[in-house]
Amino acid sequence: MKATCCRLLGFLLVFLTLAIAAGAQEKDRSSKKSDPAVSSQATDEEDTQTESGESTDRIDELERQIGLLAEEIEKLKLGEVAEEKSPTGTYGFAPSASKVYRIDRGVSIGGYGEAVFQDFSGTRDDGAASGKVNQFDFLRAIVYMGYKWNDRILFNSELEFEHASTGKAGEVSIEFAYLDFFVRPEVNFRAGLVLIPVGFINELHEPPVYYGATRPQVERVIIPTTWRENGGGAFGNLGPLTYRTYVVAGLLGSGFSSSSAIRGGRQKGSKSLADDFAWTGRVDLTSVTGLVLGGSFYIGNSGQGAASPSGESIDAPVDLFDFHAQYDYRGLRVRGLYASGSIGDVAAINRSLGLTGSNSIGSGFGGGYFEAGYDLVSLKAGGGSWALVPFFRYERYNTQSEVPQGFEANPANDISLATLGFDVKPHHSVVLKLEYQNFSNAAGTGIDQWNFALGYLF
Repeated sequence: MKATCCRLLGFLLVFLTLAIAAGAQEKDRSSKKSDPAVSSQATDEEDTQTESGESTDRIDELERQIGLLAEEIEKLKLGEVAEEKSPTGTYGFAPSASKVYRIDRGVSIGGYGEAVFQDFSGTRDDGAASGKVNQFDFLRAIVYMGYKWNDRILFNSELEFEHASTGKAGEVSIEFAYLDFFVRPEVNFRAGLVLIPVGFINELHEPPVYYGATRPQVERVIIPTTWRENGGGAFGNLGPLTYRTYVVAGLLGSGFSSSSAIRGGRQKGSKSLADDFAWTGRVDLTSVTGLVLGGSFYIGNSGQGAASPSGESIDAPVDLFDFHAQYDYRGLRVRGLYASGSIGDVAAINRSLGLTGSNSIGSGFGGGYFEAGYDLVSLKAGGGSWALVPFFRYERYNTQSEVPQGFEANPANDISLATLGFDVKPHHSVVLKLEYQNFSNAAGTGIDQWNFALGYLF
């Protein structure tokens, strides 16, 4: 709408400029008429002077109108800039990732990045040396590129550079790359490499969007963020309900482990084995201002044609569900999430991978967290451009809440984590974060740490 107004005002500006030019020519002609060499009659001179004065007045009025139009165009342009500086997420994506949805046509470019310094305790909870070495990592730099052909079709993608250099521990990956086909608000279609719509962070993981220098562990270990796969499905809004649901290539059961559950089974869209597919989706209710209530799921086999040493087929069905809620009120944000999952045929997977004892993959896994933060700057009348948010988060999770008969759980995988920190935003798209994390587990081998991070999005 603003772009249209700018064009209309621009046309008016051109029209008035041409009018001024015509007026100037008229003034010139009038001046010639007032030349005594041209006319000898006093009455003609008086008429010419009158016409010249009227012409000058018209030109002055036109110039004044041009000035006003120029001011209005500048205000509209500034409004567009302000709007760009305060983006919001849409269609299941964070502010920068959804940039392509906010343009009329053509190319969109965005991105985000983060660097994290981790200072580990020299001792574990049981007093033994931790053996951990402090590290400073430019964790990731992201480039979003999208293209919008028209109001019905668009492309969106995320290219991720991790750990600064592919010559060391880094890698370059496509996080998502998909096409959207818009039909109507209630039903639209998406296909390509898509983000699995489970939990909060898997879709909303730009650093200025979430609290803390590190992502919640529950949404790294139980929900294996960042989780993406090749597939497609539908998304839309049904009044206060929003939904996304896809069919995707399944996980790879041979990548599961005792300490990270299904995380190692992500195929990431790279030559994904597709003997087994999965169904995933989510629903969120937003009927109350500031409140989001929702749930999500992932269901599918992960055997991908595997068999045990004895030749038995391994289906390895995986079920994962989450329930989540978030409430925002002025400077306050409260968030909670609970996730629970199960894996079938674990004994057969263990045998095929040679896993014994407490190294067994968990046939059950789950956890949850609660966090709250408050922007202290919001207490100031009129707020401010900065944000200072102290926050607290408590997590409890276990990757081996259940194991098959004949195996045992490792108590080190039964973990509780308390995180206390604050986020400072000198700009809503730039953040500095400091936090302290107290890790505890049933084995007494937890290692506490300090984390400092900087992040940005554009």
